[in-house]
Amino acid sequence: MNMTHYMQLLADKQPWNLLIFMAIPIVLAETLAITELYILFTRRFYGLVWGLNRFAGAAVGMYFIGVIIYLMTTAVIPITQAGEWRTVIDVVAVGSYLIGGLPLIWIALQEFGLVNKRLNKEGKLKIHAICVALFLVFGHIAMISGMLDPGLLGYQGPAHAVDKPVPMPAGHGHQ
Repeated sequence: MNMTHYMQLLADKQPWNLLIFMAIPIVLAETLAITELYILFTRRFYGLVWGLNRFAGAAVGMYFIGVIIYLMTTAVIPITQAGEWRTVIDVVAVGSYLIGGLPLIWIALQEFGLVNKRLNKEGKLKIHAICVALFLVFGHIAMISGMLDPGLLGYQGPAHAVDKPVPMPAGHGHQ
């Protein structure tokens, strides 16, 4: 079985890449989503949950700026220049992950007062909700396509030692 670059990124350098590229952004985004629902239902535009929501929104957006810059320079551009994409499945997985960060960056820009300045708190919350929804859609597209085998569309990766049967020495194994 072959892996997309997305899945390979998460599998490499365990557990660090999984933490950096999946756990941290997902925990922040899920915190944002959960607090968003609370605020939408209670209309409490103040207090601890409101503050946590604003912090999570700013933090995850700023975090994704770093992730996008890092992955564009160390993965996307070199893979593109070398012609090493593993079919459209690979492009969709990586592209969706990166695109999913853009709505979170918009939330951070809003939290810093750089966009949507004229909206009231409820209007800004609606933008938050739309951006969270967009992140969830693109994030799930990335995860689903990232788990697909690019071999489904004809990619043939290099032969790996694990793909070849390893002969057992005489006297070992089951008879």
